[in-house]
Amino acid sequence: MLELGILFGLLVVTSLALICVLVRRHRGSTENAEGLRIEQARLMQTQYDKAIYRAGTVDGRASPTRDHHRP
Repeated sequence: MLELGILFGLLVVTSLALICVLVRRHRGSTENAEGLRIEQARLMQTQYDKAIYRAGTVDGRASPTRDHHRP
């Protein structure tokens, strides 16, 4: 019975910690126009970097191709 109480206690503590993290993250969001533009520019740069530095584009290939000369 004690083990069950400890288990539920740990679950409650973990849940409260996660809720606190999510609430704190929500409060940290940018609300003014300049901050939103900065966030949007960073998001666009991240998307561009992901597209440029994909494995296929780094190798010089747009997509994996099959060698048609092999059987």
